[in-house]
Amino acid sequence: MSENGFVKVCSVTDIPADGALAVEIDDVPVALVRTGAEIYALNDTCSHAEVSLSEGEVYDGTIECWLHGSCFDLRTGKPTNPPATRPVPTYRVKVVGDEVHVSLTAAD
Repeated sequence: MSENGFVKVCSVTDIPADGALAVEIDDVPVALVRTGAEIYALNDTCSHAEVSLSEGEVYDGTIECWLHGSCFDLRTGKPTNPPATRPVPTYRVKVVGDEVHVSLTAAD
């Protein structure tokens, strides 16, 4: 565990461009998503059907659940269309060199 609860999870190049990578931090499933130069981290479990979001498509600032098509905003975790109605948790990300660090603790 590093400063402020951040943990090194992978390198930037491990995350597919405009795609997602599933990781686990302290038994919490996390989807790391890269769109352009931005990297986001959100819980990897769809709030509607409890399947892995990292297996879905990434587009227009969202990740789409592959099972029923709900999309979640990468910044807020809020669903942008049904059938999901509950958001998924999002996590803080910082990039140090080529390393991606994620914190599961709430932002200050």
